[in-house]
Amino acid sequence: MRSLEADIERWNREYYVDDNPSVSDAIYDQAFRRLQQLEAQYPQLASPASPTLRVGGAARSDMAKVVHRVPMLSIRTETDFSAAGAKAFDDRVRSALGLTDKDPPVEYVAELKFDGLAINLRYENGLLVSAATRGDGITGEDVTANARTIRTIPLRISGPCPKILEVRGEAIMHTADFEALNRRQKQEGGKVFVNARNAAAGCLRQLDPSITAKRRLHFYAYSLGEVSEEQGPFAETQDGLLRRLESMGFPVAHERRICRSPEQLEAFHQHVLEIRKTLPFGIDGVVYKVNSLRLQKLLGFIAREPRWACAHKYPPEEALTRVTAIDVQVGRTGRLTPVARLEPVFVGGATVSNATLHNEDFIRDLGLMIGDTVAVRRAGDVIPEIVRVLPEKRPQDARPFQMPRFCPVCGSAVIRDEEEKDTRCTGGLFCPAQVRLSILHFASRRAMGIDGMGEKLVDALTDLGRVKTPADLYALTEKDLLAVPRMGEKSAANILASIEKSKTTTLGRFIFALGIRHVGEATARDLASHFGTLGRLENATVDDCLEVSDVGEVIAESITGFFAEPRNREVLEKLLAAGVHWPTVSETAPTAASEVAGRTFVLTGTLPTLSRDEASDLILAAGGRVSGSVSKKTSYVVAGEAAGSKLEKARALGIPVIDEAELRRMLSGSAPSAAGEASGGPGSQQELF
Repeated sequence: MRSLEADIERWNREYYVDDNPSVSDAIYDQAFRRLQQLEAQYPQLASPASPTLRVGGAARSDMAKVVHRVPMLSIRTETDFSAAGAKAFDDRVRSALGLTDKDPPVEYVAELKFDGLAINLRYENGLLVSAATRGDGITGEDVTANARTIRTIPLRISGPCPKILEVRGEAIMHTADFEALNRRQKQEGGKVFVNARNAAAGCLRQLDPSITAKRRLHFYAYSLGEVSEEQGPFAETQDGLLRRLESMGFPVAHERRICRSPEQLEAFHQHVLEIRKTLPFGIDGVVYKVNSLRLQKLLGFIAREPRWACAHKYPPEEALTRVTAIDVQVGRTGRLTPVARLEPVFVGGATVSNATLHNEDFIRDLGLMIGDTVAVRRAGDVIPEIVRVLPEKRPQDARPFQMPRFCPVCGSAVIRDEEEKDTRCTGGLFCPAQVRLSILHFASRRAMGIDGMGEKLVDALTDLGRVKTPADLYALTEKDLLAVPRMGEKSAANILASIEKSKTTTLGRFIFALGIRHVGEATARDLASHFGTLGRLENATVDDCLEVSDVGEVIAESITGFFAEPRNREVLEKLLAAGVHWPTVSETAPTAASEVAGRTFVLTGTLPTLSRDEASDLILAAGGRVSGSVSKKTSYVVAGEAAGSKLEKARALGIPVIDEAELRRMLSGSAPSAAGEASGGPGSQQELF
């Protein structure tokens, strides 16, 4: 369950935040459903931070944040592409409403499922005051300036409207505009977008609104957020809601239908499939919603999903092509990944020439040989994948693939991980492929935070031989940087200043920066909190590591194996000798003047000025611990706006709940304020929340 959670959170970020998904919708949906099944089967093991309880990825850190008054939830996806998908939805709705075969049918509205970026438009007294992306469903990114450039978004609502009206819909790019954009990008040597969805997301989240204005985005409304009801209910039905929004000047999709049976739902699903290519924009399915808003309210939600709606997607498009070669790529952790080189083929709106083959077992299960004709699809209309081999078209000169015995990059021997079915290079920090990506990870924002140390610069420095390990970053000189093509003196000075600044960090960030396999940000913070010093972690045994929350045998063995490698210790010694340091955590019991040291904090909700990462860093630097779950060992719960189950559990256990102001007071060591004293005890929670 923890592994599934980590995968889903990573995929959420790739899809919603980075606009660069690495897995298909089918793989994501399968993992998500599997996690839901396990949580239903073992509720006592369910994490209060499970991705099944939230939506999408986090908001980008370089954009202002907007907290949604009403959470922006995603909807369930039917993975059965046949008519059974419509019937399964109707069966769930009728069961939830307690209806039998003798009761009348439920009325639905079938709509298009747009393939763009969900946004929330807030109007006050008829004027557009803000626009925000979905983000994680609770907090999104402020894209107001960019949204104002979209001509299909009304800046002022004509006619009567509620004092507060939040209109939700999709920002998309029409196919013709997308193709024109890519032609311009190619002519100008700019980035060519993979699909219209990525282009729309990238345009809307530009820091320069003038760029968004040039790229012709469209908006289509389909639901509401917060609405004041001084004039009564906005609408009685979903169809009525759409008709009223249209009368107020909001574009809505005209391709929709009221249905009163699963057969009618499936008929609409089939109809849209037939006209899909004639639509001016891309879609990846249709959406079914209970028409009555009263019944929608009655049906309610399950975790992050409404019971009254579901998406019914279409099978990804497929095409036939030939595998001309299978190359092997080496990743940051040393994993060897076979990649099929294909004769270029147009599928799902893009030309595909490569497809990942995951590992040896995947190739064997496919029965794939070099030279075979294969069916390729863009899973979720995004990621290319080989779905089957056509052995009847196999040429006589086809040959089987064999995983190399030595790393194709550094020549080191490779080993096979039988548990994960992967093959890995043993070259560690000496493998150029691993070194490049390890340095990128080391310098990344949430690791050491070296601004300007991007992929092109790392490539150039490693190509020039200036950087071979992360420790070499701290030996760089202005002369070294000026040897990089198109590097100016000012840029070089800024990078050197950022490198110098990064020397002062936190133990958690430093551990995360090392790139230890299986150790993410949360685990790195837990390790820093538990061991307190790098020396204790370096000498920890597997059993010592197992005492850390959420660390199992696989992670424990990865940690001890990393520090057992002499070359890794050499790099650590060089980093420390270069001046990398962090505040020393006192191992003594906390004193009256140190209210944070030695105590365990849990963060929940959205704090007024601090992100959770910033608050965690402050607590760790002061000698405290940060945990992801509430237990009897928790000292304080720091709660912000929209705090959820962690706050409820803290109340049930009688654990003190404090706000950000009280946390800052404790960190500063000043005397308790009246508000701080009140928020410190369980009896005051009603006043604060």
